[in-house]
Amino acid sequence: MSQEHSKVAYQVMWNRLISVVEEQAQALVRTAFSTSVREAGDLSAGVYDTHGNMLAQAVTGTPGHVNAMADAVAHFIRRIGRQNMFEGDVYITNDPWEGTGHLHDITMVTPSFHRGALVGFFACTAHIVDIGGRGFGADAQSVYEEGLYIPIMKFADKGEVDETLVRIIRGNVREPDQLIGDIYALATCNEIGHRRLIDMMEEFGLDHLDSIANFILENSRLATIEAIAALPQTSAAGEMTMDGFDVPITLKVKVSVEGDRIVTDFTGTSGLDKKGINCPLVYTKAYACYALKVAIAPEIPNNAASLAPFEITAPENSIVNALHPAPVALRHIVGHFVPDAVYDAFDKIVPGLVPAEGAGCLCNFQVSLRPRSDAPAPADARRSEVLTFNSGGSGARPDHDGMNATAFPSGVMTMPIEATEHAGPVIIWRKELRPDSGGAGKTRGGLGQYMEVGAQEGHEFDIQAMFDRGTYPARGRRGGGSGANTTIERSDGAAMHVKGKQFVPHGERVIMAFPGGAGYGDPSERVKDFVKRDLARGYISPESAQRDYGLSTDEIAAVQTSVAKGENL
Repeated sequence: MSQEHSKVAYQVMWNRLISVVEEQAQALVRTAFSTSVREAGDLSAGVYDTHGNMLAQAVTGTPGHVNAMADAVAHFIRRIGRQNMFEGDVYITNDPWEGTGHLHDITMVTPSFHRGALVGFFACTAHIVDIGGRGFGADAQSVYEEGLYIPIMKFADKGEVDETLVRIIRGNVREPDQLIGDIYALATCNEIGHRRLIDMMEEFGLDHLDSIANFILENSRLATIEAIAALPQTSAAGEMTMDGFDVPITLKVKVSVEGDRIVTDFTGTSGLDKKGINCPLVYTKAYACYALKVAIAPEIPNNAASLAPFEITAPENSIVNALHPAPVALRHIVGHFVPDAVYDAFDKIVPGLVPAEGAGCLCNFQVSLRPRSDAPAPADARRSEVLTFNSGGSGARPDHDGMNATAFPSGVMTMPIEATEHAGPVIIWRKELRPDSGGAGKTRGGLGQYMEVGAQEGHEFDIQAMFDRGTYPARGRRGGGSGANTTIERSDGAAMHVKGKQFVPHGERVIMAFPGGAGYGDPSERVKDFVKRDLARGYISPESAQRDYGLSTDEIAAVQTSVAKGENL
């Protein structure tokens, strides 16, 4: 029988569970084949009780995965059936509606047994570079075109891997070794989590997790409800417009604080798009919950109970509640803007708390490289799929500047040039911060980036652009200025679109400027020393220093002189 424990002991166990899933996540980072996982951290890991309630999540990872995966384990339990679960099992899916929102995310769940009894589950998700179909982009018109679909099923049954499934997967993707390697990495990281859990259970004399689960869930629920109860009991509406694919998209939201819950309703939001930027509700919920939770209760660890008081609703077949078979490959583009829309409403309920709008969605692109077709190609020319994750600037906060080239809300890291170039015959000619891209304000928006990408000699490529903020830049809050918008063009001057698959001939490059975050508050209230510091660091130009912040010609000259002398400001 399990021992009785004090509240202090349960708190220690809770912290231990968080460390267990963090080690689980780090194991995935160390063993993954895809650069999206290894370098960008586009993953999640968590531990669940026998009912499928998330007890702890790794700090490493993205809320879009973790908060969506919180619902996924219950689907696995329902589909597989408890009577069919055995030691040594591993389950798999990439179902967008029962997983984490698109086919490019592989979710794997492993039941955890202790002394012959099921005690919980470990789950993890990773974004993989290729799943077949049209490739990672918005061009598909249904989910059937977007790649291989793997329903919830057993990858391993009592320790025996389903080799037929492995062959099917290999036969349907462009990078089979990479994908199968990632799948085994996912399974291994769950196994690491299981081992550490059993160590903890042995140490504390636990036969099951019911008691610690009740402690975690009850305390998290009460703490979250207490935070909600302290808010004004009222409602507010917000909206924002984004580029969309061919036509603009409007997100409309009403946030209502109602006693022990916050209801977020997306009625009035645009309907489905013909292209693959639609967002399943599970992913919308993930980012709407995340936005509110980090605003009012950031210190409470993420779990099923701390997320439960945030209720999210949206009309069916709106762009934030896409139903099967809508194309959803780039669901992150819309999903990453959900927090900005929610904050537009929440700022009217609790002023002075949430940041200004930022770049929103990740500035990702994937290049499909191949030997040139306009002339003989070198003998060593090859085909390759290379995905790189990049970020614009985040929005300014009430008391702090926005972060440069940092992804909010996804938290996914910008990938190093070296890792990208190692993955295939691609060359990153330029990657640097974009001056003047952060919106002016009492606190300044974070800077975007410049990037210039081409192929190695003898190659041409298609680029899958996955950008936004081309027409609708980040909006300032409480008097702050807008961030810079996104631009993209070919080196020969040919126009390009912020979304979609586009051909780049041999010898040409793609020149991109990623958006900046918006400013917060009146720029005239910015501390003058901060303006001088930004000028000295090259974050703003002399023109911006004078136009936006009122720095005099003499003050600008003094800063430039100090920089020339190597002095720090």
